[in-house]
Amino acid sequence: MSTSTSPASAVTWHDICALNDIVPNTGVSALIGRRQIAVVRVVTRVGNESLHALSNWDPIGKAMVMARGIVGTKGDIPKIASPLYKQSYDLRSGQCLDDPTVSVPVYQVRVSEGVIQVGL
Repeated sequence: MSTSTSPASAVTWHDICALNDIVPNTGVSALIGRRQIAVVRVVTRVGNESLHALSNWDPIGKAMVMARGIVGTKGDIPKIASPLYKQSYDLRSGQCLDDPTVSVPVYQVRVSEGVIQVGL
């Protein structure tokens, strides 16, 4: 499984849930302080698995709904489509694939002893 990480000194890690609590190709929302984060588990047809964390805020639909989006890929790009107006976002960068002027913040994510953690 691929995850994004950085030096431990630069980040505070927050436990979210067990990896197995997220059904493949879905997301969950988590509240860390005052931030709503969408954590998304992507599993491709060939069995590659990755985790991603991004803001739960849909900047086009103006609602906290990204964790409820449609998970998939566009070519080799893991993506989530907003459940409101269906704009797709690259889960790695947060860049909207339908409108290059729009993006959402992304966060570091890792698995430690079976627990998903998000770094802020």
